[in-house]
Amino acid sequence: MTQEFVISIMKSALWTTLKISGPILLLGLVAGLTVGIFQAVTQIHEMTLTFIPKILLIVIALALFLPWMLTSMLDFTTTIFGYIKTIK
Repeated sequence: MTQEFVISIMKSALWTTLKISGPILLLGLVAGLTVGIFQAVTQIHEMTLTFIPKILLIVIALALFLPWMLTSMLDFTTTIFGYIKTIK
């Protein structure tokens, strides 16, 4: 097991993490930004107004992206278990 091999595994793990969490985080960011602009324009500063759209959008995004996310995680896990065979 070389240093380059470990770095490539860590790079793959970080990339998989970003790929899986990216869509959910971006949709939450867009929802928060939209609600923040709406609150600034209308001067409505209700604390619960920011959470409900974010939660709904994240739940919808999870329902849509969950099969793809699971496939990505399974591919990474299969790759890692394949590397275990090669380690001496």
